[in-house]
Amino acid sequence: MKFSDYMSNWLYGENGYYSKYREIGKKGDFYTAVSSSQFFGGSIANLIIHLIKNKKLPENVSICEIGAHKGYLTADIIQFIWTLEPHLLKTLKFTIIERFEHLRNHQAQYLKESFGDEVQINILESLDNYKAEESFFFANELFDAFPCELFYKGKIATVHNHKVEFKNSAPKELKEIAKNFNMDKGEIGIGYYDFAFALSKSSKKFQFITFDYGDMFARSDFSIRIYQKHQVFPLFEEGLKLEELFGVSDLTYDVNFDFLKTEFIKAGIEFVEFKTQMKALVDFGIISLLELLKNNVDEKTYQSEMNRAKVLIDPAFMGERFKMIWFQKR
Repeated sequence: MKFSDYMSNWLYGENGYYSKYREIGKKGDFYTAVSSSQFFGGSIANLIIHLIKNKKLPENVSICEIGAHKGYLTADIIQFIWTLEPHLLKTLKFTIIERFEHLRNHQAQYLKESFGDEVQINILESLDNYKAEESFFFANELFDAFPCELFYKGKIATVHNHKVEFKNSAPKELKEIAKNFNMDKGEIGIGYYDFAFALSKSSKKFQFITFDYGDMFARSDFSIRIYQKHQVFPLFEEGLKLEELFGVSDLTYDVNFDFLKTEFIKAGIEFVEFKTQMKALVDFGIISLLELLKNNVDEKTYQSEMNRAKVLIDPAFMGERFKMIWFQKR
């Protein structure tokens, strides 16, 4: 079995990690920006408002999250728009794209409890079901969960009985990718182009931003690792029993944003910018949002929210490790 198939089964198979509802945060296997602070969504909401005010997006733009877990990020964005520019909720359209039915059900219930009938939110199974004139797409930690092939000196990994081996010669196209990105070894994401193409077909015009860990270059090393109860295990750690971790822990790797950029451009989508999460959220207005909070709540509440938000932008935590990349179709 190719490693990409093994990873796909690990994460998305019938008994895969994401086939069941998983807690994120303190009680789960890992933290995300969304579980760390609502000001992550607030910053994206502030960006959307800024783009509308500057005529870069229409007031009836479709706001669409791809891969929303329980719907917290979409809810945070709606809540901040409600607070900052409530009139926009009369014209904006909201959609979530989520492949798993049980998560769609969780999202629908949570968003109904949060907003009642005040905000209409469509929840769809795939981009194939989504059509819009103009969209603002966003995602968080999406591409690190795309299956990948493991490449090592011209060979790709296969898996038999949960044992990873490099015996098979890599296909020509993977060797070309490795050569183009100066890779001797590492992960090659599968499906980036197909995703970009589906995105392009879904909307006549769009903006797409996503956050993930990785860099604008190939590390030429293996970053693939397993998260379980906030412990990290490199895939090739000696003595690791993959059969015991399969489907009950998260499997992920650093995104090669240069390769992602290349695949999006190949699909006819324009690259806009790439920056650290810290720089992106500051540019989106997280500091001004925290100042607004400070002026409207007591000191204890402010300090609590400030400490949570610091995790997003502190270089020692998520600020430098996570990156934002922005694409558009005009």
